[in-house]
Amino acid sequence: MTVRVGSTERTGRGGAGFDGAGITVLKVGGASTGGVAAAVAAISEPVCVVHGAGPQISEEMARRGLVPEFVGGRRVTTPEVLEVVRESFAAVNAAVCAAIGPRAVPLSGDEIGLEAELVPELGLVGSPRPSAPAQVLDALAAGLVPVVSPLARGPLNVNADEMASALAVGIGAQRITFLTDVPGVYRDGELIQSIDAARAETLVVGGAFDGGIVPKLLAAALAARNGVAAEIGVTAVVA
Repeated sequence: MTVRVGSTERTGRGGAGFDGAGITVLKVGGASTGGVAAAVAAISEPVCVVHGAGPQISEEMARRGLVPEFVGGRRVTTPEVLEVVRESFAAVNAAVCAAIGPRAVPLSGDEIGLEAELVPELGLVGSPRPSAPAQVLDALAAGLVPVVSPLARGPLNVNADEMASALAVGIGAQRITFLTDVPGVYRDGELIQSIDAARAETLVVGGAFDGGIVPKLLAAALAARNGVAAEIGVTAVVA
């Protein structure tokens, strides 16, 4: 599968003799990992989990006297913050794997070759490129559940929503589901059942949304425009 993100063309579904058909990528936030085992069990197709660790990172930063700073939902990452990010990802990854059980395979994105372009104004932060790591495909082909931390080569800190979307596109997943601690996307105080990808992007640019929903909407829109069915809770993001 060939995808284009911006001006960059990438090729996915490579290696491991596994074509990605039927895969669901499940993205879980640091605050919503409690439901991951049930969510994985409810999916009959091959599933890959990508997790965040936002609350854990912010809590540990506060303990160390580091002040969190966000731009467009992405965390500004200094070398000191990156240390916290890596430790928090490792802890959440272990917890998610323990919840899923013996089928879970812990994977750190920078170690398996996830790619990202440096975003200098955010420090050690990357904008992910679609990729299809062999370790992810091998695990899926074996009937296992890869659990991926959103670090990229560098290492670079990558927003988990963006990484999940880029990985879904890269491996040619059928679906990406964002598991959150809210039912879905709210617009003018009402829970919406679906939103067009282009409309979502326009509303984000216009400031209609803020906070953590921004990267989720943009990530879901990117996936939808590249042929991956995308859902944020009950809200479908459609191309």
